[in-house]
Amino acid sequence: MDTKVKHQKKFGTFGGVFTPTLLTILGVIMYLRLGWVVGNAGLLGTWLIIVISFAITLCTALSMSAITTNIRIGAGGAYAIVSQALGLEVGGSLGIPRYVSQGLAVTMYIFGFREGWLGIFPDHNPFLVDVLVFALLFGIAYVSANLAIKTQYIIIGIIMLSFVSIILAAYEGSMFNTNTEVLRFGSFQGSIENNFSGSNFWIVFAVFFPAATGIMAGANMSGELKDPKKSIPVGTLWAIAVSFVIYMLLAYWIARSATEAELLADYYVIVEKAYFGPLILAGILGATFSSALASIVGSSRILFAMGEHKVLPYSTFLAGQSANGQPRNAMLITGILIFATMLLRNINAVAPLVTLFFLITYAMINIVVIIEQNLGLISYRPVFKIHRWVPWIGLISSVFAMFIINPTVSLLSVMIVFVVYFYLSRQNLETPFEDVRSGLFVSFAEWAAKHTWGMKKMQQRAWKPNLMVPVRDINGVKGIFPFLRNIAKPKGSIKLLGIEPFSEKSKLAVQLASLSESFRIKGVFSSWTVIHTEEFTKGINYGSQALQGAFFKPNIVFLNLQEHDDYEAELRPIIKESIRLEIGVLLYVAHPTALLGERNIINVWISDRQSNWSIGWDIGNLDLSLLIAYKLKLNWNAKIRLITVINDPKEEQNAREFLNSLINLARLPETMTEVYIGTFKQVVDNAPSADLNIFGMEENLSFHFVKEMIFKTNSSCLFVKDSGHESILA
Repeated sequence: MDTKVKHQKKFGTFGGVFTPTLLTILGVIMYLRLGWVVGNAGLLGTWLIIVISFAITLCTALSMSAITTNIRIGAGGAYAIVSQALGLEVGGSLGIPRYVSQGLAVTMYIFGFREGWLGIFPDHNPFLVDVLVFALLFGIAYVSANLAIKTQYIIIGIIMLSFVSIILAAYEGSMFNTNTEVLRFGSFQGSIENNFSGSNFWIVFAVFFPAATGIMAGANMSGELKDPKKSIPVGTLWAIAVSFVIYMLLAYWIARSATEAELLADYYVIVEKAYFGPLILAGILGATFSSALASIVGSSRILFAMGEHKVLPYSTFLAGQSANGQPRNAMLITGILIFATMLLRNINAVAPLVTLFFLITYAMINIVVIIEQNLGLISYRPVFKIHRWVPWIGLISSVFAMFIINPTVSLLSVMIVFVVYFYLSRQNLETPFEDVRSGLFVSFAEWAAKHTWGMKKMQQRAWKPNLMVPVRDINGVKGIFPFLRNIAKPKGSIKLLGIEPFSEKSKLAVQLASLSESFRIKGVFSSWTVIHTEEFTKGINYGSQALQGAFFKPNIVFLNLQEHDDYEAELRPIIKESIRLEIGVLLYVAHPTALLGERNIINVWISDRQSNWSIGWDIGNLDLSLLIAYKLKLNWNAKIRLITVINDPKEEQNAREFLNSLINLARLPETMTEVYIGTFKQVVDNAPSADLNIFGMEENLSFHFVKEMIFKTNSSCLFVKDSGHESILA
């Protein structure tokens, strides 16, 4: 690899960016359609069309200049820019259709060259002309990009000679030979193809606009530039400026040199009005040939870059290079694609896709800059600075131009991009560089935090179980892994809080990282941290206190009671402090043999409300119990049974109505109810069996009661204390 890099030819601003960009803009439309545009829109209308077209490309070029001076751009031009900002999935969704469309562009340029050639030699075989031109193009590009650049120097010389022919015509008085005044305002009569049945400004704009595209020709060579950060902005902007002046002056010359009838009816009017027509024909051939050459070289670089990033199948092959660093394998595939499209003989049906994929590319580059500007990250500090409105104008105008040119094909183009993105997003691509998406998500989170801060009463509808799980014995947490997952899944989270004295030989951090990753693989977001302290209780309480200032903080402390835990000295202070901090508490006590059984039935015990059976927004320490029961019901596919024990037989009907109303208001379908009369101790001994029994807890919950409930119910038990910020009725 080092040898390849060492021998690879690097290009400067003029040869690598300015020349291919200028030649792509000065294309066949300039020679064969500019007269028709002037004939329909008039000189002033044509100048307006040129200004609008170049304004769109200028805004995008400025955006591209800003982003290229902020990153280390690799091979692939726009594909590399978008990939490094928004990830390989988005970059690939743009790169793949753009690569194909650029291959189609080569075929269109070959066909354009053929038409110009047949205008000179009408007896030549069209297909043979196509094949020979393709062979010459492919041979030049395959040998090296250096040869392609040198060839373009010859072509730019030919195009300059064609302009000399126009200048000489003007000097000889072509602008004063017409018998009518200059056509300032056109009447939009249409074209020969529609029998001059009429046109309008935007139809004429759509015909001209592809002439202004092609600003990516230099950027596509980004991997082979000596200094892409300098060359891409300078070369692209100079190419736009020079071509803009040429188009404006050429429109003025042709408007002064030909009548309206000549402009509308004769596509070769520039050839006929020039001082030496064959030079214009040579310019047409040179323009189409150079555009095809720039496209074939650029498209192979896009394919090579996608191969390097493993975006496509057989990426290793596509990323293959020759001894002098040329992407020969990508060039071969590109040649096959171009030759296959040549066999179609007529690609007018897909021709609009070429221009529209260019515009989608422009839109994406502007979107990248808009995102970077608005994230406010310190990493965005481009050397080439632009005003905030520039990418917005570029984005809006690009989308506008798309739907002016062809609304139907525009929608089809966007759909193709989304389909490719959907495919790539399922391929688990490994991005070799950091992109801006993490900053984008963090900014959204910060925005949400700032706009919801202090809205505690309104967060009950957005409640999700965000558990903090203290860990000092990793095996204890592994034993309840499915239970924790079923409480949190799908939208909740689990924060593993390791507690241990400091030791350089400790493995707890590594174990927690592995366990956290397992939760994420199983569909539950998880994070972890370790607090080094000698005291388990203080470590948890200090962690809870510190997290009170955070927006994304745990709302439940999950305690897993094990044999080695000191309930009175360790767990009770944690419960007490969590209640003080308004954090929900779940105390899980597993039955030594039954564990969680078949996970079919969940009993939720509701205390006697003693004549107070009305339901308001505050239903006591019951919200979190029902919310957890409902989560488990969904993930276990289980049933909930609500149980209440009353002392007064006269309250039985009220109790049943309360349970039914609670089920209705809490929206708990298929929930069973049981009302028992007597004392709690009498009922619990004969309670209906369940795989999990959920009880409310108070601050002074005794260890004796906890252990007693396990054996009386013959099941695992969960003791719950609300934080006060949940609501099953929300």
